[in-house]
Amino acid sequence: TWREAAIAALAAVLFGSSVSPFIVIAGAALAGVLLYRDYSLARPAASGETTHGHIFHGLLVLLCLFIAFLAGLWLLYPRLFSLAALMVKVDLFAFGGGFASLPLLLHEVVNVRGWLDSKTFMDGIALGQVTPGPIVITSTFVGYLTYGIRGAFAATVAIFSPSFMVLVGVTPFFDRLKSSALFLRSVKGILASFVGLLLFVAVKFAFAVPWDAVRVLLGLAAFTALLRKVDILYVVLAGAALSLVIF
Repeated sequence: TWREAAIAALAAVLFGSSVSPFIVIAGAALAGVLLYRDYSLARPAASGETTHGHIFHGLLVLLCLFIAFLAGLWLLYPRLFSLAALMVKVDLFAFGGGFASLPLLLHEVVNVRGWLDSKTFMDGIALGQVTPGPIVITSTFVGYLTYGIRGAFAATVAIFSPSFMVLVGVTPFFDRLKSSALFLRSVKGILASFVGLLLFVAVKFAFAVPWDAVRVLLGLAAFTALLRKVDILYVVLAGAALSLVIF
């Protein structure tokens, strides 16, 4: 609708104007609350409540272990703590799936800290696509290039732990969340903003590629394959094989 399009377009413009994507996401949540005031729920609120004491205790243990992990990094390896803290922040704001983490990582790793350039960051995404697991495994690549094996380990633990604990903690109350109009309106705004953020990332990556006729054909072929729902793993592998032959 026009509301999703407006949020996406504004998100792309703000991100392109060097506004932090974390601020863009927070603003999109507020915009969703304001713009979707006529949004009605498709299902009634859940009735009844079940206690999940074992989930709470397990979550508490995981949280204590994770805090101890971060505290150990802070005391012994301050640079690794900075890397891990960044990954925690990225993970907590990456609503909507792994691809939502890309604008956040790009902003923090390339634009703010300058740990990698755009081309190297793109290489990390490509490698992440041919490995098992979600695309946020790109954080492992970032950690390795910045601080070696220890950086890869710290980044991996930090990027996966928060979302896992949030998932475990929210599960008992998910029916209540689904019945909250305020929650769903804010999420609609956030998801729309990620369309704009990813659009800007695509444009930025496009400028980082040294385009020629062959690369244009490869890009169009990959785009067509994805439109036809070819698994992205095969697209990336085919691109890698063709690059070895052509370049």
